[in-house]
Amino acid sequence: MARDLRFFELNTGAQIPSVALGTWQAAPGVVGDAVATAIKVGYRHIDCAQAYGNQEEIGAVLKKLFDDGVVKREDLWITSKLWCTDHDPEDVPKALDKTLKDLQLDYLDLYLIHWPVSMRRGSVGFKSENLTHPNIPNTWRAMETLYDFGKARAIGVSNFSTKKLGDLLEVARIPPAVNQVECHPSWNQSKLRTFCQSKGVHLSGYSPLGSPGTTSLKSEVLKNPILNMVAEKLGKSAAQVALRWGLQMGHSVLPKSTSEGRIKENLDVFDWSIPNDLFPKLFEIEQARLVKGSPFVHETFGAYKTVKELWDGEV
Repeated sequence: MARDLRFFELNTGAQIPSVALGTWQAAPGVVGDAVATAIKVGYRHIDCAQAYGNQEEIGAVLKKLFDDGVVKREDLWITSKLWCTDHDPEDVPKALDKTLKDLQLDYLDLYLIHWPVSMRRGSVGFKSENLTHPNIPNTWRAMETLYDFGKARAIGVSNFSTKKLGDLLEVARIPPAVNQVECHPSWNQSKLRTFCQSKGVHLSGYSPLGSPGTTSLKSEVLKNPILNMVAEKLGKSAAQVALRWGLQMGHSVLPKSTSEGRIKENLDVFDWSIPNDLFPKLFEIEQARLVKGSPFVHETFGAYKTVKELWDGEV
């Protein structure tokens, strides 16, 4: 009998739904329909971010679903993220207030520092000259205040290496509940995962299918022959096996789709499992990071001169 794995418990005691709809690169005019479809077919976790530029549309859809009685606010888990331009402690609460206004919510279930990178206040895009030196402990103290006031019921980070997460844990009054990072069978984050488990930090995997619809990432994750061999034996799609692998590894997964068929397919990962004889095969897959964070790296500007520095060697 397959373990259900519909929720994982955070260090706050909260239960995070294990499968979310990701909204990165979901175009305006499309993202609202995807969110509405997802919630109607059973998703209870929506992953958002200020940087995605689509939170107002998502907010309008959420309000309509609440008003129509399709779902209650307390039954949904909404995550959003603090962008790099808002790291100054005085800007952190303002950024959350803007996100809450856009999403038409009173609180977030989870608020994350999007990157361990800071940029000039008010700057737009990824110009290198706007990179500054982050002060993560100061930014984190402002995040802790949001948690104290209940505006963010859990706080965490995203794109933090093992070292950066460890450095934060040493100074944090409230430990991060989540580290959201790229994670899929072709980038399984073994070192970071072990560290997160040892510290009670939940790992949440973005691009769990390798972002096949993203033109900037040349992803072959779902074409991997080992993944497809396992999928064929189980009578499932490669995407379903990649997602179920994540759940059985103990982390939540954030697949993005705007297609109703795939949105439904990506949620059909609970009443079956990858058996013990096939599961180890997925660790034979060659490893390669897709999201390098190159726009945050510069020889002169900002804190990181190389991609290796940004990830502390985890490349």
